[in-house]
Amino acid sequence: MNTPDVIIIGASASGLMCAIEAGKRGRQVTVLDHANMAGKKILMSGGGRCNFTNYDVRANHYLSHNPHFCKSALSQFTQWDFIAMVEQYKIAYHEREHGQLFCDVSAKQILTMLLDECKQAGVTIKLNCSIQKIKKQDIRGFVINSSRGEFSCQSLVMATGGLSIPKMGASPFGYKIAEQFGLKLWPTRAGLVPFTLHIKDKQRFAPLSGIAIESVIQTENIAFQENILFTHRGLSGPAILQISSYWQAGKPVHINMLPNIDLVEKLQLAKQSHPKQQIKTIITPHLPKRLVAALLDEKLACQTLHDTSHKQIELIARQFHDLTIKPNGTEGYRTAEVTVGGVDCDELSSKTMESHKVAGLYFIGEVVDLTGWLGGYNFQWAWSSGWCAGQVT
Repeated sequence: MNTPDVIIIGASASGLMCAIEAGKRGRQVTVLDHANMAGKKILMSGGGRCNFTNYDVRANHYLSHNPHFCKSALSQFTQWDFIAMVEQYKIAYHEREHGQLFCDVSAKQILTMLLDECKQAGVTIKLNCSIQKIKKQDIRGFVINSSRGEFSCQSLVMATGGLSIPKMGASPFGYKIAEQFGLKLWPTRAGLVPFTLHIKDKQRFAPLSGIAIESVIQTENIAFQENILFTHRGLSGPAILQISSYWQAGKPVHINMLPNIDLVEKLQLAKQSHPKQQIKTIITPHLPKRLVAALLDEKLACQTLHDTSHKQIELIARQFHDLTIKPNGTEGYRTAEVTVGGVDCDELSSKTMESHKVAGLYFIGEVVDLTGWLGGYNFQWAWSSGWCAGQVT
């Protein structure tokens, strides 16, 4: 039997960070993963450049049933701590909009850095290792039966991720272990994911595939101002991905496609100064012609301002300032970047990620009910939660 001090299931971003920190403390650490390569999601993230963190990281950038849970971990290991690590390895990076940080060259540099740190800390990583059974024992913590033999350990860390991108090996394994040990779970769903549309809206907007415009999109009590992208399946782009984590099935979303213009005022002023101009002449300088044609009836679009009443102007403006769409659903876990829901934060210590019910059992990263916005926040949660668990495992 293999008898390390700490076993981490999942060679993920959070799992590798935890392994590094526990190894630095002189603990014997083994990481087990069913995949044939460590850190696969790191390599594919950010279009291969890895959006590894953000300059501005706060609790309100995260969605959870316990909105305060993340504060301790994020303050113990901050974005500045991870940036210092990146700089120590002389990995060149750049800032994009909203404080997002990406590698100049490749996401592989981040993974190589983590694996080098693991090696220096004496961490053992075993790949192609499927777990058959985990049980708790009084004398030596946990016993793990796997395809690569039997292991026992004092501390067991679940860094198994969520359900997003199943082709990368995502599975519900972490949730099943939580249930096995009596921990509460919040229902899971796809987050940071494109919307699909009902057939009528799909037919209406499909010809706009490829058009991207800056918009404000809102559902319930939250709004995001970024690009939306029309696709042949529905709606995507940063604003859509952001709102998808908050959207509830059956609810509408409201899109303001002219967030920086008061269209009523613009049309009223144009009516006074150029009454013979057509409606579409005023709008098309601000939006693609195909989009204007899709939202406005052709007869109305060609109508002169002189012949347009104030009530009609308000109705026209509403089409662009408050386009209401009820999505059919999302593209699901196949294209989702994250999983919303998971292990209830109230079951865990916010300082160490250890289960309140089962001593020595930890849950870190995406398996926990804590979902970051698009922009490096989910990686920062992985680094922070992994680091915290690594101080005590």
